[in-house]
Amino acid sequence: MKTQVAIIGAGPSGLLLGQLLHTAGIEAVILERQTPEYVLGRIRAGVLEQGTVDMLREAGVSARMDAEGLVHDGVELLVGGKRVRVNLKELTGGKTVMVYGQTEVTRDLMEARTASGALTIYSATNVQPHDMKGEKPYVTYEKDGQTHRLDCDYIAGCDGFHGVSRKSIPSEVLTEYERVYPFGWLGMLSDTPPVHDELIYAHHDRGFVLCSQRSLTRSRYYLQVPLTDKVEEWSDERFWDELKTRLPQSLGDRMVTGPSLEKSIAPLRSLVVEPMQYGKLFLVGDAAHIVPPTGAKGLNLAASDVCYLYRILVKVFKEGRTDLLEKYSEIALRRVWKGERFSWFMTNLLHDFGEHKDAWDQKMQQADREYFLNSHAGLVTIAENYVGLPYEEIV
Repeated sequence: MKTQVAIIGAGPSGLLLGQLLHTAGIEAVILERQTPEYVLGRIRAGVLEQGTVDMLREAGVSARMDAEGLVHDGVELLVGGKRVRVNLKELTGGKTVMVYGQTEVTRDLMEARTASGALTIYSATNVQPHDMKGEKPYVTYEKDGQTHRLDCDYIAGCDGFHGVSRKSIPSEVLTEYERVYPFGWLGMLSDTPPVHDELIYAHHDRGFVLCSQRSLTRSRYYLQVPLTDKVEEWSDERFWDELKTRLPQSLGDRMVTGPSLEKSIAPLRSLVVEPMQYGKLFLVGDAAHIVPPTGAKGLNLAASDVCYLYRILVKVFKEGRTDLLEKYSEIALRRVWKGERFSWFMTNLLHDFGEHKDAWDQKMQQADREYFLNSHAGLVTIAENYVGLPYEEIV
């Protein structure tokens, strides 16, 4: 079998790239080691930057998002019991974010791909890219007990941090930058109305809190917890009690509680690998970079990677601009590092590091809180990063 672009991974980045290429008349086959049900079962982010929203609209998969997604003009920061609203729309000249769950984005992309007739091969095991530095790259995989070969012009590695794409690049070629944080996030999803109509990021002496949402009837809450904690130790009752403890009474009193649909603990880390390409293999999203979720940048950075690679490939196939291929990593990384910086900044601003910060660092942390939350310029900085920095044009 032959295609123009082989995409490894059917998460949102792989599906979005595939859909955009399809609309441009470029053939792509997607290989995914999991089942569709497993992919849809992943609980992930729910805040979309304007750039991500625009890409979904360009891909023709925005109808349900535009009908059901919640446009947010602002976000709240809560430090020391003081609530500060960051007016995103006012501070950024009209930009907003869209609250629409990653699971729903994935579902919309899956349905669009099925309707288009484009090929996605699920339960493809032992996927392996070959001859990435050569003229004729290809990917092998196993399906139903047989080994198959997919010849292609280019390979897009959209298979996440644990995928095969990054691991297929010789280790001596890559430089890895990493920051591991000494805590995790305990997340709970529940069919309860959100405690507030906008997201609340809160610092408390007992640890960070995020009050998020997926819809007007579904909430997603997070608590900072030690890495030694186990999900089994957190009953629904304990979670709700701790959440209320870390929030002002005015919010706790109005909170609607209910049984959890899902609970999990995620460790926090920052990771970037350079370069994001090797020959004709291009890394996209979590395959190349991981961010702590504090800045709502994971899915959005993946979307900007997709945008850059898609626009480059269109110029390659339509205009013969193969000179642009070597620029993908450089262009993508400029935005990745800015997203990493903001995610690191928000994590540092709002979490309790305890003994992991010395007295000096704690004073600097407090100074940042006082400056950014009490300065117009500081709020502008937070707002413009939160809604998403602009994409570079591919010329």
